[in-house]
Amino acid sequence: MRSSAAQTSRSASLFAALGDETRLRLVVRLSGGGALSIASLTEGLPVTRQGITKHLQVMEHAGLVRNHRRGRESLWQLDQRRLTDARKYLDLISKQWDDALARLKRFVEE
Repeated sequence: MRSSAAQTSRSASLFAALGDETRLRLVVRLSGGGALSIASLTEGLPVTRQGITKHLQVMEHAGLVRNHRRGRESLWQLDQRRLTDARKYLDLISKQWDDALARLKRFVEE
């Protein structure tokens, strides 16, 4: 997997969305598997429903979550594919570091 400019841009928006403590807490809550309402997501957090909605919109823009309506309620669900994308990107960076360290080790040992 090679990093292209488009992939880097998509990954940047993903990591920007994940780079907030509240949004990370939302990811954890949504990782339970089911869709949750904003009221459920707000419970126990020092953030208003409006604040949670704004965080969810940032996450939706990054492709991390999607929502659907059930009656008057908006339910939010995590899109696992974007977390898989994040893992692949981090694996790529990790491999690049491992390769660079291996080259440095060979250079030092020569």
